[in-house]
Formats: sequence, structure tokens, C-alpha cells
Amino acid sequence: MDKKKITEKMSWGKKNRMRKIIQDDGRVVMLALDHGYFLGPTRGMEQPAKALEPLIPHVDSLMLSPGILTSSVDPAFKGGIVLRSSGGSSIISDDLSNEGIILTPLEAIKLNASAMAISIFVGSKYEKQTLMNLAQTINEASKYEMPVLAVTAVGKELEKRDARFLSLSSRIAAEFGADIVKTYYCEDFERVTTTCPKPIVVAGGPKLETELDVFELCYNSIQAGAVGVDMGRNIWQNEDPGAMVQAIKAIVHDNYTPKQAEELYNELKNKNK
Repeated sequence: MDKKKITEKMSWGKKNRMRKIIQDDGRVVMLALDHGYFLGPTRGMEQPAKALEPLIPHVDSLMLSPGILTSSVDPAFKGGIVLRSSGGSSIISDDLSNEGIILTPLEAIKLNASAMAISIFVGSKYEKQTLMNLAQTINEASKYEMPVLAVTAVGKELEKRDARFLSLSSRIAAEFGADIVKTYYCEDFERVTTTCPKPIVVAGGPKLETELDVFELCYNSIQAGAVGVDMGRNIWQNEDPGAMVQAIKAIVHDNYTPKQAEELYNELKNKNK
């Protein structure tokens, strides 16, 4: 996606925030570490500050909760900050889609955020509630030229991740005015990217079986029109998170193939032994 087209109608302030997320080549490596807002201390992210040390130099932006930003990220970090702004249910609740708004645009500005992230659960019991969360946040954020990233969440229903559902959810998010849409990769993914007029970043989802699986997910996503990836567990639950994030970065920004990324990963991993 053409970077100029993404921001050409935005104010200077919004352009500046978007440029901290999506880089000059029109792509982004975003590190997701907001899992704790409903999963608690997830394996690999029990101590966020420590887990971030080998990763921070290689990512363009972070997606995280306000409390982890203030407790675990060095204020000297110059990349984009996408703040988790919806929540209210935990993994032990009956329905993860029962979310409200947990952060206002003014509080996001105080934390120097580049964007706010709101989950929508299309097709769920709380579909309308979560869509209204998105609408309210977009309307309030527009007063401060704050971008909003919409997450097409599926909760515990991972089987929903097909092109029909994801294209529906992504288009609705764009129609409501989201500036970026985070969704899942799926078969016939171009059906999702070509029908969503806003930049799409792809979620990593649960940890995949092999590193090559992750690299293929990243590569195929970019080839099908995504501007980047927002990955968490497939990076920081890896045996060598630092090598993993650098290999993913090579795919997103340097057009490495999955095999080339795998070779780079093994080279870096062996060097770190």
C-alpha cells in the first residue's frame, strides 16, 4: 500500500503519529505484548521489561497496555506506541467479547501514544457493544488527531478465521473510520486486503509449530497486501526471540523469502549460543 495515500488526507499531527507506526517503505513490524490484559502473565512475557530487551532495537512499534508501557518500556523508545484501549473480560470469563473502553484519548496523549487499539467481535453476543466502543473511540480520538487501530478479534472461536468473516469484520472496521485494521491471515487473504481500504497488519495468533511456519505467514501476508505484522507469542515464546524478530523484520522490510529468513534465523541463533 502506498504510504502517501495512507496519510495524504490526514492532519500533520495524525500523519506524524502514523509515521511512527508505518515506516517510510509503507511497512511495519509491530510487537504485540498486550496479551496480559486478558491472559495475565503469559509464558515468555512474565517479566515484560526483561523480555523486551533483545526485541526493542528491531521493531518499529509496540502494541501494549498502558500499565506495561509505564512499567516496562524505556521512555527513550522512539518507535510507535499503540495502546490497548478496550478490555474488561479475562480468559476465565464466559465470553471474551464482553469488553468496554479502558482508556480515553486524553490519557493516551498523556502517554505519548501513536494510536489506540480497540477490539471488535463481529458476530458475537456483544457485537454491537464492541462496535460502539470502536465508534466512540474514533469520535473522541478525532478531536486530538489520534489514530485508532481496530482489532478483528475472534475470542476463543479461532475457527472464525476465514476470508468471508475477516473481510466482513475488516471492512466494517474501515467503514467506522479505523485508521489501521489488525486481522488474521487466512486462505484467499487477498479477498480481505482488497476489500478493506485501510492498511492491514496481520496478527500472529497462537504460537505456530515451526519458525518456517511463522516466516511463511509473514511472507504470504505481505505478498497478499498487508502492510506488516503484529506478532507476539511467535516471537517472545521462541527459543531465540532476538533472532526471530530480526528474521521477521528481514521479510517485512527487506523482502526476504521464508527460506532466506530461516537461514538468517539459524545463523543468528547459532551466533548467540
